[in-house]
Amino acid sequence: MDIEQLAERVDDAARNASAIAQLSAEAELPLPDAYRVQAASVARRLGRGERRTGIKMGFTSRAKMVQMGIGTMIWGRLTSGMAVEEGGEIVLSRYVHPRVEPEVAFLLRRPLAGPVTLPEAAAAVEAVAPAMEIIDSRYRDFKFSLGDVVADNSSSSGYCVGPWSAPDVDTANLGLVMVFDGRAVQIGSTAAILGHPLRSLAAAAAFAGAAGEDLPAGAIVLAGGATTAEPLRAGVHVRLEMERLGAVAFRVAG
Repeated sequence: MDIEQLAERVDDAARNASAIAQLSAEAELPLPDAYRVQAASVARRLGRGERRTGIKMGFTSRAKMVQMGIGTMIWGRLTSGMAVEEGGEIVLSRYVHPRVEPEVAFLLRRPLAGPVTLPEAAAAVEAVAPAMEIIDSRYRDFKFSLGDVVADNSSSSGYCVGPWSAPDVDTANLGLVMVFDGRAVQIGSTAAILGHPLRSLAAAAAFAGAAGEDLPAGAIVLAGGATTAEPLRAGVHVRLEMERLGAVAFRVAG
């Protein structure tokens, strides 16, 4: 298996917004190899001038596991090129199958790595915020195996973070509503994220540590979708309102 060749394939698909066949259709793609492909594809982005900004967690809620037919948590890498300005605009032509999901974002004030307790994870947090992640599998028909999605940076394509709040806000069970053009499309609670988003933060530290990385001070960690993801369409205004944390929004160009 040529890791660099597979990384080039998924990176080119993301850059050109072009759908590709599943990598696993050609050969078995074990999870450790899939993460190596992911790391190599993100390294290509960094080589073009982007910088690492954090990581995202995936499949941290029962709703997302059921929606995608996958039963284990995964993670992906965030870069500066994925950031969407709060209140800004995205263009659908940059994506293949764009969808959006509500998230909780953590900003770290000190490094976090390896297995940590929930109190240790909480103590490393500088601030929390409402956020939305734009996911976009580059595989045809939005179908993939676990190895496929991990290799494709766990479908991470963009993220939009709202105003930061003090870390003492209890994120355990915050009500939320995601709205398209003033109409609620998803209603839920942050409790859907592993029962408490801090568990996702601790899991992120463990994943990073196992990969020989840490989460540095200033890193953003997206805790995972609290609901199923909604397909995006041209011209829609997307807004997430989260109890105690406020709101975050962006628009899709018409």
